[in-house]
Amino acid sequence: MDLQNSFKRAALTVFALTISILSYAQTGKISGTVTDKKTGETLIGVTVKIKGTTKGVSTDVDGKYVLQAMANGKHTLEFSYVGYQSKEVSDIEVKSPSVTNLNVVLTEASGQNLSEVVVKASFKQESVNSLYAQQKNSALISDGISSDQIKKSPDRNTSDVLKRVSGATIQDNKFVIVRGLSDRYNTATLDNSTLPSTEANKKAFSFDIVPSNLVDKITINKTATPDLPADFAGGAVQIVTKDIPDQNFFSFGVGYGYNSQSTFKDFLGTKKNALAYLGYEDGSKQLAENFPTTAALASGNLPNSKNIAALKSLPTDNAIKTTTALPIQNYQFSLGRVKQAENGNKFGALISATYRNAQTINEDVERNFYVYNYNDNQYKFSTNLGALANFAYSFGKNKISFKNIYNKNYDDNYTVRTGTKDGNSLNQFYAYDIMQKSLFKTTLEGDHQIGEGNNKLKWTASYSNIGNNQPNQLKMNYTKPLSAQNDPSVLYQANITSLGKDNTRLFSDLNEDVYAGDVNFSTPFKLFDASTTMKLGLGSQYRDRTFDARFIGAELTTNDADLQTKIRALPITEIFSQSLIESGVYKIAEVGGPLDSYKANSFTNYGYAMLDQKFGENFRAVYGLRIENYNVKVLNSIQTYVDDTQLDFLPSLNLTYSLTKKANLRASYYRTLARPEFRELSLSSYYDYEQLGNITGNPDLKRSIIDNADLRYEIYPDAGQLFSVSAFYKHFTNAIESYRYDVGSTTDVSFFNTPKAYTYGLELEARKNLNFINETDFFKNTTAYFNLSLIKSKVTNPTDQDFIDKTRPMVGQSPYVINAGFQHSALNNKLNFNILYNKIGRRIVQAGGIRFPSTWENPRDVLDFQVSYKVLKTKGEIKLNAGDILNQRNIVYFDYNGDKKYNGSVGNGGDETFSSYKSGRNISLSFNYTF
Repeated sequence: MDLQNSFKRAALTVFALTISILSYAQTGKISGTVTDKKTGETLIGVTVKIKGTTKGVSTDVDGKYVLQAMANGKHTLEFSYVGYQSKEVSDIEVKSPSVTNLNVVLTEASGQNLSEVVVKASFKQESVNSLYAQQKNSALISDGISSDQIKKSPDRNTSDVLKRVSGATIQDNKFVIVRGLSDRYNTATLDNSTLPSTEANKKAFSFDIVPSNLVDKITINKTATPDLPADFAGGAVQIVTKDIPDQNFFSFGVGYGYNSQSTFKDFLGTKKNALAYLGYEDGSKQLAENFPTTAALASGNLPNSKNIAALKSLPTDNAIKTTTALPIQNYQFSLGRVKQAENGNKFGALISATYRNAQTINEDVERNFYVYNYNDNQYKFSTNLGALANFAYSFGKNKISFKNIYNKNYDDNYTVRTGTKDGNSLNQFYAYDIMQKSLFKTTLEGDHQIGEGNNKLKWTASYSNIGNNQPNQLKMNYTKPLSAQNDPSVLYQANITSLGKDNTRLFSDLNEDVYAGDVNFSTPFKLFDASTTMKLGLGSQYRDRTFDARFIGAELTTNDADLQTKIRALPITEIFSQSLIESGVYKIAEVGGPLDSYKANSFTNYGYAMLDQKFGENFRAVYGLRIENYNVKVLNSIQTYVDDTQLDFLPSLNLTYSLTKKANLRASYYRTLARPEFRELSLSSYYDYEQLGNITGNPDLKRSIIDNADLRYEIYPDAGQLFSVSAFYKHFTNAIESYRYDVGSTTDVSFFNTPKAYTYGLELEARKNLNFINETDFFKNTTAYFNLSLIKSKVTNPTDQDFIDKTRPMVGQSPYVINAGFQHSALNNKLNFNILYNKIGRRIVQAGGIRFPSTWENPRDVLDFQVSYKVLKTKGEIKLNAGDILNQRNIVYFDYNGDKKYNGSVGNGGDETFSSYKSGRNISLSFNYTF
């Protein structure tokens, strides 16, 4: 009997536990953010209660709240905060196990009686209200996209998301173009600290390593406030990643891509080992640690034994293998975990990893300039690894976040070039070029409420490391007379009897450390009867770079003419054989010298003060001053040749007048700047075989000062919709531009300041649901968006040289930019279509010099298409992407006839093509699943 009773009790216990577990499994969550209706500021400590119960929570330091274990069905929530009207939101439906997102806006009470009024709204109404507030309440002219909008889009990574932001164009997944201005005049921040560039010579960041489901919001600011970085004129891209997820999740994605001119075609390149597929060079291409120093080689006294040993230590595996180019591969996984204690404290973790491998072919690439008429076939093996790890702990009215990102890129390029030079010689040129790039960034940040009310203290400390390693870039050129083109007895001869930067091995290594920190404080108060928020901040950034470069080669020194001819005719796989090296016919040599390596550092200290004031219901002014002190040094082993300190006062004023509940009129003035990159200031020089010339810096470059003015009218016809028209003007003092330095016998690329330049234009933006055409579901679920920028720019060239162009457009400035697209969803948002169109007007790539005019990039029509379908109870998603469907040629040309369009070759009375190629159409299929 006792046994039977024990069994019954055990069975009842198991049954009760099962019911409890099933009941809990059928609960969901409600989460969101509470903000001030006028300013968009998040509110700390708002009480959020379930109506009719004592269950509730308070918003944290980010203004966020989460109500857990909510039963399936509809609920009503009450929101209350001192000094604000209370709000009651009904019809909030919970469906386990998903999270229902509800963002709420509260209105400041203007009197004691109003604070006792309870505003009532439905879930649908409040969702619309919060989106309206988010759109209208930006302190400056900006365009953005929130995590809620990202959830509804089929975008896989940040690069895809940015393509949807009005006025922005992303090229090669890393270069940002805003209002037609090139990457130099745009900047990007990740989690409130400046993103270091992954390129040594320009601003660029691989946006595609941040998965879209980990992005909290993306904003492109087109005007400045004192709390923003000062080094931009086009736009400042702000990316904020999540730290504490709403719920636990695990997701993975697999994708494969096809390129019309690469995939399954013959692919030429050196042998790849497993490490290359993981993004790492195995060390066999690096310069030996005991390799003779530059001084030892310059002395000319290197013993023969050491000469041979040094030559034998150089990489010799130049064999080219023909394989089949595999499809593009993409893999991604993300993990999110959140743990909430009974007292409301939360710990969250987000981890993701991405992998991409591509093997691409560019055939029949035209390269023509001056005395060169070449045709290239290029083969690129590329691997990209990315990782992100964010951790955060929220306790009371405080939050500490620890955010990390890593990116590793490995490119192995092989180029085969044929053509003529000087009209009298045939050329066969080979280039082996490996580039390894890495970026690591770690950020520790804290958010705190100070005292009562909405006083906020935010601090950030970050460290970044950037690495660029280029081991054994080998260039080899063979020539023979053009008159012997059809004579097989006349063999091509390798150019190995003398060395220059165009036919040596380049070993270069760049390492840069960036240390940054800031502290920001904001407090609300009343000033002249106006609701005011004062924000103060201090910060510093220190960059320290070391760049080492050596140009090394084997110089054929034998005096035996017949032997010399025989050796020079050997193929590249045999010409540096061990037996020839041991025979003593080669001498190790180095060109260049201490000028090619450099060290550089910069130290930026800044402080700012700003006021955000609301006068009545309709007028808002955000104004203040940012002060930056900047010092930059560039030096080599001989001297410090750049040591410049600048103190800049950067005021800004942003005015907003609400014409109606749906319309704003904005006006702004702000001063920003653009500083030369370390590479542009250095005396380092290297041969770029694609530019057909040496790239050399200019230590006399000055920073650019830009005065900006904007005027914009914007109207929001409905939630998530927009129409705006803007006018802008920018005046540049000492604009930094690249140009062809063609004074001497060789034509190099360098940089200079133009005394004055200006650009002005109009910008039209529209995002509209098509339900005004017809009330059918098709038009209700279709949104069209369009952005058009029309820009005029003018530069006055320096007068110290007799430049061909006295005035011209700015380098990199397009006269127009068009972005347009359609989005359509069907089957209850399970099926999504997206069409994107982009076109950038012709723009100068390099300014002309004394002998040669400017080179222009020809416009291209770019059309992308995407369709996605959610499967497996919407946990899985299949996506089909088609990129660059039109596959028009990328063309850079000299506009010799001055008709402002590309006419083809000079022989037809037209222009000269500097470079021309097709990248191919891209089609990819991917599958993503979230547990």
